[in-house]
Amino acid sequence: MTHYLLGRLWQSLVLLLLVSIIGFAALTLAPGGPLSQYVLTPGMTQATLDRVAEQMGLNRPLPIQYLDWLWHLVRGDWGKSYRDGQPVLNIIFSHLGATLLLMGTSTVLSIIIGTWVGIKGAVSRYSLFDYVATIGAMIALSIPTFWFGLVAIYLFSLKLKWLPSGSMYTAGDGSFADFAIHLIMPSVVLALVNVAIWSRYMRTATLDVIHQDFVRTAKAKGLTPRRVLMRHVVGNALLPMITLAGMQLPTILGGALVTETVFTWPGMGRLFLDSLGYSDYPVVMGLLMFSAIFVLAGNLIADLLVAFIDPRIRLG
Repeated sequence: MTHYLLGRLWQSLVLLLLVSIIGFAALTLAPGGPLSQYVLTPGMTQATLDRVAEQMGLNRPLPIQYLDWLWHLVRGDWGKSYRDGQPVLNIIFSHLGATLLLMGTSTVLSIIIGTWVGIKGAVSRYSLFDYVATIGAMIALSIPTFWFGLVAIYLFSLKLKWLPSGSMYTAGDGSFADFAIHLIMPSVVLALVNVAIWSRYMRTATLDVIHQDFVRTAKAKGLTPRRVLMRHVVGNALLPMITLAGMQLPTILGGALVTETVFTWPGMGRLFLDSLGYSDYPVVMGLLMFSAIFVLAGNLIADLLVAFIDPRIRLG
C-alpha cells in the first residue's frame, strides 16, 4: 500500500508541475500579458511601462520568472493581487466557502438522485422509467449548463417568483433560511449534468453485478429481491462509483464556474472570470493551482479508497 501511495503521489506532483508550467506560459504569453491593465492608464508612457515591468520582474526571461514564482509558491507566498494588493491566498480563501457549499450541495443531490435513478433503471430494465431516465440523461448531457440556469431564472424567478434570481443573500438579510433559498437553483442546476452521469454509470454497474454468480446464489437461497439488491448488489455496484466521484471533480468545478457566473454566486468560479477580465494574473494562477491541487487530491483520495477496499488494485 505504501508503494502504491508513493507512486500516486509522484504522479500527482508531476501533473501539478506540468499544469503550473502550461498555465504560467499561457498567461504570460497571452496578448497584452500582465501589463495589459496598465496600457490603457491615462498618461502612461512606454518609459513608465518599462519601469513597471522592471519593478514586477517581467523584464526577465520567462524561465527565470517561472522559477521565481514557483519558489515563492512552494514557500507559501502565492503573490499579491494586481487590483488591490491583497495576498492571493487570502482572496481565494474568502471565496472558497461559497464554492464548497455550492459544490457540496450539488454533489450530494447528484449522488442521491443519480444512484437511485441508476439502480431503479437497472432493476426495471427496458421499462418506461428506464427509457425516460435514459432520454432525460441524454438531454441533460447535451444542453449547456448556462442554458439550464437561464431557463430556471426565467421560470422560477421572473414568472413564478418563487426563488431569487441570484446572489447568496438578500441585501440586509443574512439568515440561514435566506441563504438556503438562494442555494436551491444554482445547486440543482449544477447537479443536473452530474445526476445524468451518475445514473448512467450506476445503471451499468448495477446491471453488471446483477448477472454475477453470487447474486444468483443469493436468489437461489430464497432471499427476497429487496434484500438481494440492498445487501449484495448495491454495495458492489458502488465500488466503481468511488473512482467516478474523483473523476467528477473537474466537471463539478467547471460547472461551478458557469453556474456561479449565471447566478452571481460569490465563489471561486466568479472570482476566476472577474480576475481574467481585470488581467489579475497572480489571482488567476493562484486559482488555477488551487483547483489543480483540489482535483488531484480528490482523485488521489478516491484511488486510495478503491485500493483499500479492493486489494486487486494495489497489487496490480
